[in-house]
Amino acid sequence: MQEEVENRTVQFAIRTVKLSAGVFLKAFNAWLRNYQNKQRMKHQMKQFHKNDSVHGKQSVKELIGQGDGVKSMPIGDEGIRQFKRIANKYGVDFAIVKDKQEKAPQYTVFFKAKDEDAILQVLKDYASKRMKNMADQAIERPSILEQLKALKEMISKIPHKIKDRWKEPER
Repeated sequence: MQEEVENRTVQFAIRTVKLSAGVFLKAFNAWLRNYQNKQRMKHQMKQFHKNDSVHGKQSVKELIGQGDGVKSMPIGDEGIRQFKRIANKYGVDFAIVKDKQEKAPQYTVFFKAKDEDAILQVLKDYASKRMKNMADQAIERPSILEQLKALKEMISKIPHKIKDRWKEPER
């Protein structure tokens, strides 16, 4: 009895595992269609992304290659980070080039935007932040390290309380 059940289960498994040529051909065709669809989608996505232009920071060659008018402005070493933030905020495309002729680092920023208003707003914001930073630097603030040194000296002059660790022997 046990052997009959085992034989039947083995025969059932063999019958379900055997693939006919037609079933195999249908499965292969379905896989091939799926693969071709994926390849077509990849190609379409590449074409879609080629049409997109780069925004934000880019090279001068890319910036000029986009065909719109490019403007430039010299910037000192300290103002680069601020300009990047402001230009990204307003969606202005820009390229930063270091002037190698001068000993002090001098940078030139090339920028463009579809709207003149965006460029004007970037320049206004940048100028106001630079003026604010210059005004803050004009105010002399005492150095924190100097303040700490003065406090250390004051603390060192204060006499410390001497603790006696001597115990008198008890009788």
